[in-house]
Amino acid sequence: MDAFTAWLDKIDGAVWGVPMMVLIMGLGLLLSFRMGFLQFRKLGKALKYMVHNEEGGEGEVSSFGALTTALAATVGTGNIVGVATAIMVGGPGALFWMLIAACLGMATKYAEGLLAVKYRVLDENNHALGGPFYYIENGMGKNWKWLAKLFAFFGAAAGALGIGTITQVNSINGACNALFDSEAKHIAFSIGNMNYTWTTVICAVIVTVAAALVIIGGIQRISSVASKVVPAMMVLYVVVALAIVLFNITKIPGAIVTVVQGAFGVKAAAGGALGAMMLAMQKGVARGIFSNEAGLGSAPIAAAAAQTNEPVRQGLVTMTGTFLDTIVICTMTGLSIILTGANEQGLEGVNVTIYAFGQGLPWGQTAGAIVLTLCLSLFAFTTILGWDYYSERCLEYLTNKNMTAVKVYRWIYIAAVLIGPFLTLSFVWTLADIFNGLMAFPNLIAILALNGVVVKETRDYFRRLDAGEVDEGLLSFKAKREAAQKDA
Repeated sequence: MDAFTAWLDKIDGAVWGVPMMVLIMGLGLLLSFRMGFLQFRKLGKALKYMVHNEEGGEGEVSSFGALTTALAATVGTGNIVGVATAIMVGGPGALFWMLIAACLGMATKYAEGLLAVKYRVLDENNHALGGPFYYIENGMGKNWKWLAKLFAFFGAAAGALGIGTITQVNSINGACNALFDSEAKHIAFSIGNMNYTWTTVICAVIVTVAAALVIIGGIQRISSVASKVVPAMMVLYVVVALAIVLFNITKIPGAIVTVVQGAFGVKAAAGGALGAMMLAMQKGVARGIFSNEAGLGSAPIAAAAAQTNEPVRQGLVTMTGTFLDTIVICTMTGLSIILTGANEQGLEGVNVTIYAFGQGLPWGQTAGAIVLTLCLSLFAFTTILGWDYYSERCLEYLTNKNMTAVKVYRWIYIAAVLIGPFLTLSFVWTLADIFNGLMAFPNLIAILALNGVVVKETRDYFRRLDAGEVDEGLLSFKAKREAAQKDA
């Protein structure tokens, strides 16, 4: 197993090497310049669109429902375990590169949401199918269909074997074991030299059953659950993390200096500064992409289902996902870890963040572990739901809408959730990283090829908006009713 893990580490290093870093960061920078850094100029409007659904738009779910489905998939273990792993391996400087990648990734995420709606396909039942496979095929042309199929294959594999299932339930299991059986005294069974506790068994069964009950209901049920759970869990987590930051506010200047120095390898030994910087950049960007999925091609699959007729509008809504996921939540996690010195305790995975939540506030380690376990469980569970939707849409495209294959895959996906807690942490995260990178390549190539379409659509929308030709639908229900009564 060690030899296999080492082999996977080599593949991971190749996939997430310099070419990937250049492509991700370079594409985000290109889009930012071509659109005048729209992600900052129009962030306020994007946040307004996020909470005001467009009336009369075609699609399966509201724009907010599509966003929360995407957030359900993105706000997960990457925000808690992924940030901790990045900092432990790449140093505090990884947080800096994670934020830089997110700022540029907002432009990429905007382009993904826009292209998803522009090139989506709606059948006679208003069932929407869209995402990278359709903007590759319909935007780049039929000759590129092989690239669309490649993305769909990697997407389905990533869902069942990486980011969607195994990493999520594995992290829930880690948090539950740390809380309920930290010394592993209650062993259910052993395989070789690996012992598995009753906590692991119970966790696997509960999460699998709960996921199956929602997944079998399809996109409407997933969207319904996500639109209720996602906002609540994000508020809870941010409030607690913000309290930790405020309680340790005097340490913030020192933490910022540590992050910046780490980002550029300032304290590395002579000759090792560049290596330290590259490691921080690699882990920061990789974990940032794992967290917010900008450039990965997953979020546009959910965006394509949104009830909207304006690609630009949905692009703006989709863009807010990266802002909330990384710039808000991951920053809170990273600061909590650095401010409390959790990254200096020799811990691994979720235990790093559990330590931070226990030490960051005067409520004791147990109380911190309970709160973090609750947040992590909700984050990871909704990610399982969101990625099932992504994976099924990928398989639907890959098999030319063979719904029997999709239904079989659904049960394979649920089975992957069941076995996730019994795999090792390093193996799980390495496998997820590889599939993420393989997904990203076809999608990033497509966005690069279609960046001219993105710019043209953006300029046209804001021209029409300035000319008063677009109804933004930002009036409240009460205001609309009063306006209608006045007109009558």
